Amino acid sequence: MFKKLYLFALLGAALACKGAPSHPIKVAGSKDLQPDEKQMVVSRYIAQMITTQNYKKVELGDSLSVVVYNKYLKLLDENHNYFLASDIQSFEPLKTKLDDDMKSGDLNDIFYIFNVYQKRYVDHIKFSLTQVDNNFDFNTKEVFTYDRDNMPFVKTEAEMNELWAKRVKYDLLNLKLANADMVKNKEILKKRYQDLLSQSNKLTNQDVFQTFMDAFTTSVDPHTNYFNPFNASQFNMEMSRSLEGIGATLQSVNEYVTIQSVVPGGPAFKSKQVDVSDRIVGVAQGHNGEFQEIIGWRLDNAISLIRGAKGTVVKLKILPKGAPASDKPKIVEIVREKIILQEASAKKEIRIYNSNGRTIKVGIINIPAFYMDFEAYRNGDPNYKSTTRDVKLILDTLKKAGVDGVIIDLRQNGGGSLPEAINLTGLFIKSGPVVQVRDTRNRVEVEEDEDPTVSYAGPLAVMTDRFSASASEIFAGAIQDYGRGLIIGSQTYGKGSVQSEISMDKVIPTSIKDQIMSLIGNTTPKPAKGNLSDFGQINLTMAKFYRVTGSSTQHKGVTPDIAFPSIIPMDKYGEDTEPSAMPWDTIAKSNYTKVGSFTAVIPKLTKMHADRMANSAGYKYLLNSIADYKKRDDEKSVSLNEADLKKQRDEDEAKALEDNNMVRTSLGLPTLKKGQSKPKHEDLDFNKVEAGQILTDYILMDNKITSTATPAKVQ
Repeated sequence: MFKKLYLFALLGAALACKGAPSHPIKVAGSKDLQPDEKQMVVSRYIAQMITTQNYKKVELGDSLSVVVYNKYLKLLDENHNYFLASDIQSFEPLKTKLDDDMKSGDLNDIFYIFNVYQKRYVDHIKFSLTQVDNNFDFNTKEVFTYDRDNMPFVKTEAEMNELWAKRVKYDLLNLKLANADMVKNKEILKKRYQDLLSQSNKLTNQDVFQTFMDAFTTSVDPHTNYFNPFNASQFNMEMSRSLEGIGATLQSVNEYVTIQSVVPGGPAFKSKQVDVSDRIVGVAQGHNGEFQEIIGWRLDNAISLIRGAKGTVVKLKILPKGAPASDKPKIVEIVREKIILQEASAKKEIRIYNSNGRTIKVGIINIPAFYMDFEAYRNGDPNYKSTTRDVKLILDTLKKAGVDGVIIDLRQNGGGSLPEAINLTGLFIKSGPVVQVRDTRNRVEVEEDEDPTVSYAGPLAVMTDRFSASASEIFAGAIQDYGRGLIIGSQTYGKGSVQSEISMDKVIPTSIKDQIMSLIGNTTPKPAKGNLSDFGQINLTMAKFYRVTGSSTQHKGVTPDIAFPSIIPMDKYGEDTEPSAMPWDTIAKSNYTKVGSFTAVIPKLTKMHADRMANSAGYKYLLNSIADYKKRDDEKSVSLNEADLKKQRDEDEAKALEDNNMVRTSLGLPTLKKGQSKPKHEDLDFNKVEAGQILTDYILMDNKITSTATPAKVQ
């Protein structure tokens, strides 16, 4: 107790904050999760960093507290299926208190709200289990409202039970439409609800803290994010497209950590002792480490033990696929290695177009993210993984294959490394500014491509959609501003902010960390944690970027030269839908030299595209898909009458088959019959095919413009 009091005194002195934490409020029927000392410290430092270092420098006051409170409730119970109106009333005094809680490190209110949520969740799932064996009448005209986002919170337990009874009926009806065996259906549904209870029981204080921090940081700015230690590890793995571990993907199946796939050439693969569907029941560190049994563990906790630094040893207890639980597990010793995630890297394909008696080869490079292995780069590894290095190699192979044009596909690419966006642009221009960055002091730095070499100088197009964001917008914007390539698709996301990845382990003073670790070390066992941090990571918005024209992509994104209808709802996704987003603005232009202009050809290309679309089954399919999505999104309820629901499902299935065959016909593929599955690896990407056709149209034009005779100097 003395140590804990000393810790709070130390923290108070370090951060000059007043007030001691309130007492936890117990919630019977929940796991009664409570914050730990690490989380209390992290909350205080992040509150300070957001007010002093974040680009927006938002003040933590009552008005922001209300926004955070509402977002936290929405994250927990968006459809008002768990909390009662009385719960919300009891939370009312906390609305304007959460900002003070963050500044003082007092997380008891936050955890109280979560524990009430978990109690309600468990109560409702348990109630559902009691309803499964009821004999429901599926012939009555009854409706289940599943989307209750804009409806008031339920007032009484009786009303809530009625709502959940309808959900059970709906779940059973769904199963009945697929299989008439109601005995089997009820077994399946009971197992489903029991699994939900099991997952709820595995929740930890990390889940609570992460959920609240998501609410807090995104209320300040949509792209400032805190990641707890495991999520920080995941983020950095995705950014580098590599990890250090055994080379296997895992999933949780019936309380077992189960191997879903094995990376070819990875340590697990080379051991020849690990197969898909094997179950890992224990993990030990090193040759002589003690095993920890992991049956029933959360997947992230198990992964944190299995991963670790390359060159280190992990031992696994494995139950082979199909072996009964009573069998003695085999022990496999594996040396961890660095695994390159090839499936999440840039990939290429070549498509052939026949037009006006000519055959045109178009190379398409799909880039899922702007990734870079920062650690390998800092360590001087000449073979570090990066988007630019991968794309450069792909361009070399495409040139050898004799392609006539190249498409860079940035659809669904949410961004990533800013340096990679600059370096990738440099593959297509000689040199010059790529993006301007304004920091918290309004200083503007022009980021340039300084390498005069060009990897590819031929016809170029860039595909975008609403989920192309951040680094994708820097690249697409620069290609458009230089007149280097056509932008094809839909308006991008509009994320014009720059985040710095800051390890909280480096922010929090050593004296405080040592005190916390001493306290934790004396009270709880300390398992091996693989390569996780202790305090997590914050990605803090530190700057705003601008195109070389001086225009920000913030809010507005990049507007394509030739637009496709967006299947992603523009009114639901995008920076302009985020209440806490920064506005659009401009700064002075950079000095850059345009290499071309598509002004003269865009109207012609647009007309040729429109003429094709007027008679295109694929285009009709695209418009139908957009209309169907809008219709489904507007629906809030569903019929619980078996005949009505079956009729609706049959009509939807028939229409989906008709629409699917429509696009298949447009792509020259055979139609499918009802119940027939499409062949594996079949590509029905109509937009990609049409983008290639647009680039083909451009290549075949007499006045194609990849450079200008007299380059325009833009001042």
